[in-house]
Amino acid sequence: MRALPLHLQAGSDVHRSLAELAAAHGTHGFVLSVVGNLSQAAFQCPGQTAPTVLRGELEIITLQGTLAPEGVHLHLSLSDGNCQVWGGHLEPGTLVLKGADVLVGLLEGAPPAAAATAAEPRVEIVVAAGCPYSARALRMLRTLSIPHTVQHSAQGPVPQVFIDGVMVGGYDALADLHGRGELEPLRRHS
Repeated sequence: MRALPLHLQAGSDVHRSLAELAAAHGTHGFVLSVVGNLSQAAFQCPGQTAPTVLRGELEIITLQGTLAPEGVHLHLSLSDGNCQVWGGHLEPGTLVLKGADVLVGLLEGAPPAAAATAAEPRVEIVVAAGCPYSARALRMLRTLSIPHTVQHSAQGPVPQVFIDGVMVGGYDALADLHGRGELEPLRRHS
């Protein structure tokens, strides 16, 4: 493992910065520590249909989770000006106020066995930066350990999920397949 310090300037998007770091290094990793503040926090609370967005002077308490070349899965907790604590899945749109320092642990060499795949993934997903449903669909695939390839698009409805080359729909269709247990054969079991 290699520890890599990352300083995020004012206005940086935390989610995008960490996703870009993992993609640039082409490796897997995780957040070791963080200190800093935010002007805006976007996070997904359990059971909600859209991200919660807070604005103001917000202090980062924790940031933890995993990084991979195909995306990040991170959880954020923060405190507002009244010392009320908030938290959930980190979403794009979480902006640094004055600065933030993140220490990332990057794995050396080949990814761990759980992240490696011998065959081409059967799932392909087309996403757009900043789209909350794209982020939710990617998070579902990672959480379920379903190997997938990611394509980025600036146009058209997203996300678009393809299984074995056949479009099945967007996030709602993916969630429906999961609810019926039809994604189970696609899961990677280590």
